[in-house]
Amino acid sequence: MSIDRRAFLAKSFGGFAAGTTLAAGEAQALTLARPDKVASPDAVGILYDSTLCVGCKACVAACKAANGAPAVVPATLADWNQGEWDSAEDLDGRTLNVIKAYVNGTREVKDRETDGFAFVKRHCLHCIDPSCVSVCPVSAMQKHPVSGIVTNDKDACMGCRYCSYACPFGVPQFDLTQAYGRINKCEMCGHLQAKGGIPACCDVCPTGASLFGKLTDLQKEAETRISLPAGTPHDFPRGRLGGDRPANPGQTANYLKKVYGEKDAGGTQLRYIAGVPFDKLGLPNLPNHSFAATAEGIQHTIYKWFAAPVVLFAGLLALTYRSTRKGNGGAGGDAPHSSEKS
Repeated sequence: MSIDRRAFLAKSFGGFAAGTTLAAGEAQALTLARPDKVASPDAVGILYDSTLCVGCKACVAACKAANGAPAVVPATLADWNQGEWDSAEDLDGRTLNVIKAYVNGTREVKDRETDGFAFVKRHCLHCIDPSCVSVCPVSAMQKHPVSGIVTNDKDACMGCRYCSYACPFGVPQFDLTQAYGRINKCEMCGHLQAKGGIPACCDVCPTGASLFGKLTDLQKEAETRISLPAGTPHDFPRGRLGGDRPANPGQTANYLKKVYGEKDAGGTQLRYIAGVPFDKLGLPNLPNHSFAATAEGIQHTIYKWFAAPVVLFAGLLALTYRSTRKGNGGAGGDAPHSSEKS
């Protein structure tokens, strides 16, 4: 049975369209995204209370010391700084933790959106379903199955920076000062935890603004604080939640009624509470589902229906080859020659 090129294309595209329609119908019936991953029952995390932060940057210095990172001095500050003070303006390949400030108007009142100011601590949020792990082609990015800490194996990392592009928080940074470059990010001081310690930023925080503990317990503590009326006396734990350090006695602030990171981007193991809208603190407004779950779901759907384009391509290739052979006189034939008139 022979079939000409037009008939083949019509049938091929018709079949492909039918397959595409079927795929679209299935996509409507079933969600493309796979289910979001959930945190381990023993996952650890950090609760950052912006209203307790005084901007002292002790956490920044401690992070540098714990991770052997050098001071970062922007050129604009070099004249007065003389390299003695770390003054990184944002996360970079040598700065894994940074304190930034929100300011508005007269800056009269702390933790107020209008004519106020507030601080925010930025480092890896250790997503429950991390995009960086999902996109890493060499599995250098890993999420610990128990603690939930997201780490980067620098020996395996090939510096493609897919993790930097995929992270909705812009956390993984490429260190261009190294001969071959490498990705750096907060790993929640896993090397200190392995020795019974806690993350350096939480260890040195004088007010308890950065608090380490079991994720489920931190969530309860956050919910308790934001549920209390502003000005309610409260003892704020310091260092490790449930530890033996004296608490910081104080009063609750006028908190937003939300714990950032509870659901955002599928949930994170760094939870924020604050008195200023989170987007003003540089934390993006994100959906309550994981980007990794959506991307992987779409990829799997594409791969599932990839057979149709492959068949179409193979058919077109065969037709092209046959036409070329016919145009050249067929198998064993002589190719036509152009003639010139004398």
